[in-house]
Amino acid sequence: MENATDGIIGEDERKTVQEFSYLLEKSKQLFNGLRDLPQYGHKQWQSYFGRTFDIYTKLWKYQQQNRQVLDARYGLKRWQIGEIASKIGQLYYHYYLRTSETNYLNEAFSFYSAIRSRAYYNKVTKEKGPELMVKKLRYYARLIVVCLLLRKLDLVKELTKELSRQVDEYKSQYEAEDHMEWGLVLGEIEAFTEADDIITVIDSNSRPVILTYRLAEGGVPQLDKGTPIYLTLQEALIVGNCQQQVKFSELTLDMYRMLQTLEREPTSLDTNSTPPNVSKDNSDKPIKRENPHKYLLYKPTFGQFYAFLSAGFKELPPNAALLLYLSADGSMPSGKGGDDGPYDVGDIATNSKKDGTEQQFSKRSNMLKEMHCIHPGDLHPFTRKPLFVVVDSANSHAFRTIPNLFGQPVVSLMSPVQLPVTLAEQTPHKGNLFTLFLHSPLVAFCYVCDIADVPLGLWENCQAMVNKVLAEVATLFNRSKTIDHAYKQFYGDEFLRLLILRFVFCFITLRYHRGFKGDNYYPQCHPDLHGSEILENGALHKYILDLASMLDVRSLFLEVGEAD
Repeated sequence: MENATDGIIGEDERKTVQEFSYLLEKSKQLFNGLRDLPQYGHKQWQSYFGRTFDIYTKLWKYQQQNRQVLDARYGLKRWQIGEIASKIGQLYYHYYLRTSETNYLNEAFSFYSAIRSRAYYNKVTKEKGPELMVKKLRYYARLIVVCLLLRKLDLVKELTKELSRQVDEYKSQYEAEDHMEWGLVLGEIEAFTEADDIITVIDSNSRPVILTYRLAEGGVPQLDKGTPIYLTLQEALIVGNCQQQVKFSELTLDMYRMLQTLEREPTSLDTNSTPPNVSKDNSDKPIKRENPHKYLLYKPTFGQFYAFLSAGFKELPPNAALLLYLSADGSMPSGKGGDDGPYDVGDIATNSKKDGTEQQFSKRSNMLKEMHCIHPGDLHPFTRKPLFVVVDSANSHAFRTIPNLFGQPVVSLMSPVQLPVTLAEQTPHKGNLFTLFLHSPLVAFCYVCDIADVPLGLWENCQAMVNKVLAEVATLFNRSKTIDHAYKQFYGDEFLRLLILRFVFCFITLRYHRGFKGDNYYPQCHPDLHGSEILENGALHKYILDLASMLDVRSLFLEVGEAD
């Protein structure tokens, strides 16, 4: 028996140790098998996750019920209990990634925080070899990711300090070669949290307020009674491929913001250390989702991008929409030999380095199309189903001509392709401006006005004004007789409605801001809204001026009549 103490072991104790050993080994086998599951597709992984949850449920309860025997006869150590809890936390986190249901983040946090509060890993430095210390460092990194997603930013700061001390201890005790890699991880965390800290809202006690950005109840203007709901957002592919943008754990700042934008605020669950018995789910039944299912792709190759987009397309149920969000570097057309078709207007980058063909391609003629990029024409096959595209790139306007080839609604929202110099220089460190507007219009408004601190009372009043603007835009959409029907078909979904309304807010803000001059500085959309009564609406202009006055930055905006 592993680490068993001296003395005669009774038959019951022997069976207890054997059963625990069996459950532990079986759980490790199933957990390791998760790596072999396809990363896309809903049904393939469901039953396997169920079996894994089931075995960990039994293992966790078994060690709780037999702790005294396992301590005495198996030599169970606290880090081993922590390892089980950490695996359960990872299961919950990956279940969240697979389902997009934010409640499972709370469950992951419950197990991860229990490891910390019960000090399961405290004595791992006394063990021989660095392996256990590496497990501890990885645990900290995973907990920080979960805390970032749950907006527990004060705890992120505490954990970062603890992780820094652990890395120093790891370096001094083991002289491990990978300590520099952990230094880079720390640097990523610190850069990420600093980048996300664009606005500080101060309460009456001069303390910063933690802001949340997921969709809250009543957080989007409601539809008029009797308005038909044509489509719901069911699948979303979030792609981040800005080479210089800050990131942590394969999550760029833009991806992090868009991920939250497409989720509702999680509700607290009564966590009782028991994973859900998902193996009993009937995967043939359609699941009513609180949030659209999301795939997250960090610097994918074109092949990976196409495979995941195809999976989302294939799994789209009837009366549902697919959202494609692209945050990536742009590549402008060479201007040679093209006819301004879907492969001649430029593109946005995917990752060529993973394919090992970058050097080979660089020697080829510039008359040929870039093979490691996403062209507008690449999306044409996916317009067979409702497709909503958001592109944040220096070449986003290349996607303004995606045709409606199959009679299904297609809408694309595109970022400005040019920014004032000071904002352009900050983009790698603060994220893309267009995504920030879609994520939080008020934060973005303050950002373009160079406002860093706002008292809580003023912030709440300004948020009410933003809501007033969005409500007015919603009224204009509801009453419009000229707006393209594609918008009406997507408008019934709360998430897509919010993106459309925030796009208009972004356009109006930049259209009348003195620092943004010309069409390249404004977002665009397809079908075009410029001919509608929305983007040039005088009432919206006045509301923007009112918001600017509240923040004492009215001089930064054009007055009514001045923009004509």
